[in-house]
Amino acid sequence: MARHDSLSQRRAALEKEWARWAPAAAAGIDSSQLRGEVVQSWMRSRRTVDPELDCAPAAGDDVGARWSESPLRAPLSELSDHLHAITHDSDFVAAVTDEDGTILWSHGGAVMRRRAERVGFAPGGRWDETHMGTNALSLTLRTGRPSSVFAAEHLVAALHEWVCYCAPIRGADGRQLGVLDLSTTWDRSHPLAMSTVRTLAAAIEAKLQQGKKALAPGPRLTCLGGAELIRGDERIPLRRRHFEILTLLALEPDGFTPERLQLAIYGDRAPAASTVKADVSHLRRTAVGDITSRIYRLATPLSCDAADVLAALAAGDTATAVRLYRGPLLPGSQTPGIVEWREYLEVGVRTAVLASDDPSFALRYGAKALEDSEIHEHACRLLPTADARRAIATARLRAASRG
Repeated sequence: MARHDSLSQRRAALEKEWARWAPAAAAGIDSSQLRGEVVQSWMRSRRTVDPELDCAPAAGDDVGARWSESPLRAPLSELSDHLHAITHDSDFVAAVTDEDGTILWSHGGAVMRRRAERVGFAPGGRWDETHMGTNALSLTLRTGRPSSVFAAEHLVAALHEWVCYCAPIRGADGRQLGVLDLSTTWDRSHPLAMSTVRTLAAAIEAKLQQGKKALAPGPRLTCLGGAELIRGDERIPLRRRHFEILTLLALEPDGFTPERLQLAIYGDRAPAASTVKADVSHLRRTAVGDITSRIYRLATPLSCDAADVLAALAAGDTATAVRLYRGPLLPGSQTPGIVEWREYLEVGVRTAVLASDDPSFALRYGAKALEDSEIHEHACRLLPTADARRAIATARLRAASRG
């Protein structure tokens, strides 16, 4: 009882202090609805950061020199075209920090870049919690986990029109080297932004791994239109459940807690946790080597066709996404996590095809979606009457309409 009273008193004191200065209260937001990590970050930040700050403080040294020596520079340069496409097509600003939260690199379209520079979201800006309070970069730097911060969740009022999505970047030794962030104004927020930033961060990490040492040919997981795991010339036999777990780990490089993986595999009918633990142990022994324990995560990158499609979609590379998309994710699987990712990938590729004015994309995707009338209609609209390929699209459309 004494402990309960102490906690109640502490909560009351916290709420009193909250009401005195919290920016969310000023914005008309009920503090009880806010996430605990935001609450705690505000409380820490308020000791050193004025909520009326209008711009991130600048680092005092030569940031350009630090960027030229950063281990993140080379892998980011290889992905720069993808990042440039994302920022220009979606009105985002991308930024990479070092391990202390100083932005070393940023990119965006002219209008969004100017808006970002006004609040110090540019090379040299210090975005750690001590200097800029609660934001997605500071949360990720502190927790090592992907984070998002929306509008008035930011401590600094000048950031209330922004939404930020952030993921950590770890080196080959597991050390956090910095973070990758995608930011835009709150009215341009997008449901795919968090997945995009996580996928891009994972791609940077994979390139860091490749640069660290020459790895022996690793296993290749095929899970689109079928299921197969190949290492060299050897086909590794796995049960369906093992393919499902491996696919989820490949698609979510940040990993799963044992409880979340169990829910993703079994849903509401989850068995004892030891069942998932046994499946993961089997994968360690027979398939991909080390899978970390407290958080189930692949210790080394796994080549996976579905992850490649996801990365292509994140980069706005429709040609690669359509070329690699060979069919539904693990067709026939009713595992909740797989069903969710199957729909996500299908919608992502289909939406990219319909948004493109290249008829070859609609034709190629249409071969795997014969009942999708809208895709075939799209192909017919794009193909000139004299184009022989129009006959294929027309025939598919008629067959889909009859069905």
